[in-house]
Amino acid sequence: MTGDFLFDINPLYPFSGLAVGVLVGLTGVGGGSLMTPLLVLLFGIHPVTAVGTDLLYAAATKTAGTLVHGLNQSVDWLVTGRLAIGSIPATVITLLVLSQFATQSASAGHLISTILGVALLLTALSLLFRRQIVAFGVARIGELSPRRVEILTVLTGVLLGVAVSISSVGAGAVGVTALLLLYPKLPTARIVGSDIAHAVPLTLVAGTGHWMLGDIDWVLLGCLLIGSLPGVVLGSYVSARVPDLALRLALAATLVVVGGRLVI
Repeated sequence: MTGDFLFDINPLYPFSGLAVGVLVGLTGVGGGSLMTPLLVLLFGIHPVTAVGTDLLYAAATKTAGTLVHGLNQSVDWLVTGRLAIGSIPATVITLLVLSQFATQSASAGHLISTILGVALLLTALSLLFRRQIVAFGVARIGELSPRRVEILTVLTGVLLGVAVSISSVGAGAVGVTALLLLYPKLPTARIVGSDIAHAVPLTLVAGTGHWMLGDIDWVLLGCLLIGSLPGVVLGSYVSARVPDLALRLALAATLVVVGGRLVI
């Protein structure tokens, strides 16, 4: 029985986890925009199962990232808390709505694929034009009052909670871009650290909800983590040796192709 079980495991799963882990370590972009479409397009995993499994995968990998950022004191816990105030209730409500539908149906799979594709295209745009978006936003928004910044941060959390619960995409590049707009004076390292720290409870709650809906493939999750955890370490180690612009352009181009493939 055990031998048959091991034989049935696709050896490409841990290698895929390794590849995505390296890319996450290199670029800082969350695994959702990379792993979920890979599971759907390459392995034929149902989109809802891919989303649910990837959410717990992201929770595990980003916990390690949060520990590193926490030790480096590069997390603004006030910002993280504001995001969570909006995202956690939004995630619970979104999951309750999803529970009213047959999530494993073909129509649900098509809908999730389309939403995932749009989310990937938005992520690609935020990677390509982050500086321009932030410069334009800061010039138009001007100096916001602390109260307004707080409210907009909570609303950003709401949007991220809905997007991540449905597609597993959004907590990385899109979240960082939004925080750069709202907190232009905050060091980029603290923006990234705060976004990663917020992604842990968000993906954990969303992943647990998908688990309760029966949308988790535990064998697949274990295989992905076997490869991704050392991959994140490797990618983080070599990230300083690879030009940031080249990485962002390559990743954005990949997301545009994959996102377009899912939408069409």
